[in-house]
Amino acid sequence: MKKAYFIVNLIAGKAMIADKLGKIVDELTKASFEVTVHTTQSSTDAAEAAEYACANDFDLIICAGGDGTLSQCIQGIMKSENRIPVGYIPAGSTNDFAKTLGIPKDIMSAVRLIINGRPVACDVGGFNKEFFSYIVAFGVFTNISYETPQNIKNVLGHAAYFLNGLMQITNIRSKRMRVEYDGNVIEDDFIFGMVSNTASVAGMLSMKEFVLDDGLFEVMLIKKPSNPIQLRNLVRSVMKLEGCIDKSYIKFFKTNRIRFTSIGGEPVTWTRDGEYGGNCISNTIVNNNRAISFIVNHRIVKISPESVRALVSMSDY
Repeated sequence: MKKAYFIVNLIAGKAMIADKLGKIVDELTKASFEVTVHTTQSSTDAAEAAEYACANDFDLIICAGGDGTLSQCIQGIMKSENRIPVGYIPAGSTNDFAKTLGIPKDIMSAVRLIINGRPVACDVGGFNKEFFSYIVAFGVFTNISYETPQNIKNVLGHAAYFLNGLMQITNIRSKRMRVEYDGNVIEDDFIFGMVSNTASVAGMLSMKEFVLDDGLFEVMLIKKPSNPIQLRNLVRSVMKLEGCIDKSYIKFFKTNRIRFTSIGGEPVTWTRDGEYGGNCISNTIVNNNRAISFIVNHRIVKISPESVRALVSMSDY
């Protein structure tokens, strides 16, 4: 019998997880899991709970909540010597990383995936002294996810992010940044920058170049547009609604380590997995290759050929 530590954010998304909690535990128990339930009591509680699970002989952490709750679980796991696998039940407003992992939106379908799926070792980002599952970013719109009230997210879902974003278009400020990676140095005025390992961002922006366990992050930097028409074209280019990416304004590359420094000494506010990530002058981001295993449908996630071959030969975890 596998021992599962079930970390639940009861108010994530539309708070639907609370109504199904009993059914979830029953399904897991029938599948021979011994389940211990922990409901989160604060914004950082999931990190402490995950660290506890890793240190107390549990076989699996099951996290039910949004991207922020999962990110907090990752903080605890990465600080542990015994990094146990994670099963994720997406219950937030956007659930970007769940899409990347190929986890179904339906709660009970996600539970069945945890029961029948396989663990895949995935890359985890290091952001100064913290960690992230799928994205860190600065600039325009990046504050929307953590400044939008939870009750508005619950009612409007993706539309809440879009509507709050429209309110910022007339107040775009660029950041003068030095970007250092792989022996390269870029200095320019950027309105947006992100380092990611995900299939989608905010439920809207699609990323096609990522691989979950290749040891590399995808980096996108957007320079300040010269006029409103150029801004409109940039938005269309990034959203892939038309044409190709405008390489004169948008830089896209891969790396396993990158450093951002604010030129002039003005702190820059970052978001980490949709939550507030700090206000710093300098930030170092590193890729921790294959650091945490997630239970996934290995037939549909984007992983390296070596991982595919290893999973095919596995009989159990």
